Amino acid sequence: MSGVNRVALTGRLAEVGALRMTPGGIAVVQFRLRHESECNEAGKDRKVKAEVESIAFEAPARLIAAAALDSPLQVEGFLCAKSARSKKLVLHITQVAFAEGD
Repeated sequence: MSGVNRVALTGRLAEVGALRMTPGGIAVVQFRLRHESECNEAGKDRKVKAEVESIAFEAPARLIAAAALDSPLQVEGFLCAKSARSKKLVLHITQVAFAEGD
């Protein structure tokens, strides 16, 4: 079965781990993205606050690792289970852009 798995989210860097290399030589960084917004649900506005566990590889990883905490950013990516044994979702970042003047 083929499906859609695409996420776009804005937020701020809440926590950033150290940039490291995988055994295959790929740059990787784990981080938490703090998101706040207002969404309409069932005809009512709802304040949304969440911290999302995220991971990025290569160029996006290097950008995120170099950024200051609380930097505003917009990310795109997909959701995946943390591991074969954990069903906890992690946002895998494929694109990142930092907001200017925010």
